[in-house]
Amino acid sequence: MPVAATACIYKICDQADWQNAMQATVCAGAGPDLQDGFIHFSAPHQLRATAEKYFSGQNDLMLLEVAVADLPVGSLKWEASRGGALFPHLYAPLPTGLVRRFWPLPADGTGHCFPEELNI
Repeated sequence: MPVAATACIYKICDQADWQNAMQATVCAGAGPDLQDGFIHFSAPHQLRATAEKYFSGQNDLMLLEVAVADLPVGSLKWEASRGGALFPHLYAPLPTGLVRRFWPLPADGTGHCFPEELNI
C-alpha cells in the first residue's frame, strides 16, 4: 500500500499503558518509543508482522487506530525500518482524543486476534 494512500495507522501497546494515557489524555509512548524519540506505528498491512516480532504471546495488549489526516502537520514521518519498509513514526505526543477506535488485542495459539472489521 503506498504511503500516500494510508488513511489510518495503528499502535499496539500494553493495556496498562493505554489506561495511563487515557487518564493523562496524552500518549507519549513507552519503552522503545521513548528510547527512539518517536512513537512507533504500523500501516494496516504491517500489523501482523509487528505483532509477531515485538508482541508474540502477549495477551494484555490494545490496538489503537489513528487517522493520518488528524495528526499535526509535520509530526508524522514515514521512515525505513524492518527490511527497508517505510513505517509511520510520530514525532509528537499523541493526544488520546485523536484515537478513533481501539480494541483489545488478545493472542491465541496461532497469533493475535485482530478485529474482523480491519480485514488484515
